[in-house]
Amino acid sequence: MTPIYQIHPLKYRAIWISDVHLGYRGCNAEFLLDFLHSVETEYLFLVGDIVDLWSMQKTMFWPQSHSNVIRTILGKAKRGTKVIYIPGNHDETIRELHSSVFGNVAIHEEYVHTTADGRRVLLLHGDKFDAVIKCSHLMNLIGNLGYDLLMYVNRMLYKLRRRFGFSYWSLASYLKSSIRNARTHIRKFEETVAQEAKHRGMDVVVCGHIHHADIRMIDGVLYCNDGDWVESCTAMVEKPDGTLELIHWSDRQVALKCDAHEFASDIARVA
Repeated sequence: MTPIYQIHPLKYRAIWISDVHLGYRGCNAEFLLDFLHSVETEYLFLVGDIVDLWSMQKTMFWPQSHSNVIRTILGKAKRGTKVIYIPGNHDETIRELHSSVFGNVAIHEEYVHTTADGRRVLLLHGDKFDAVIKCSHLMNLIGNLGYDLLMYVNRMLYKLRRRFGFSYWSLASYLKSSIRNARTHIRKFEETVAQEAKHRGMDVVVCGHIHHADIRMIDGVLYCNDGDWVESCTAMVEKPDGTLELIHWSDRQVALKCDAHEFASDIARVA
């Protein structure tokens, strides 16, 4: 049976998504497509790393579902949704096009949005506040290699789970919440971003980058991280009254059908 929110779309004033990583094998494009088809919104904010140019430089990977995500976003823009694109570090080349408009999508380095209840929201990707990114190219390379391996295991686990009818579960997100150093790094990032928003006189800040969805008060500023569509499949939304909410879309969906041939191919790669 078709979910009722696909027959009657969920309506929001604004939606924030980031860290989709189109062009990367770990992207959960099917979940994102289901989400985009299930919602209507006045504003759609793309808060960085929508396309993973880093990954595409190493290996070209672009299935039809990734094209469908782009097509769906452009379709919403054409039908009146105000779409704002704030590039991140994985699509940083697009930052050179700031203040431009392509296909009704406006590109900005940062953006300030005002909620229905009058709060000022600073939107930024967040990579410039990440100590690991600013540390060294060598440390960044080591981190990327480790993350790629983790996400490969994460994909294999997901396909195994959905083959047997289980819902989505992220090993990567579990490890982030369990390892002390990872938790410490996340907390420092959150506090730094919140301090920047407070310094600018903002009430709320929405960012992405660290693939850790959260919403909480930090020193008088509402810190919101809209998460990602690689590990957690999450989005931030603003309701018509200005209320902000974090949605875990994978929790609302039954396991997607597993293509048996695709699963067998991945197993063969491991063997």
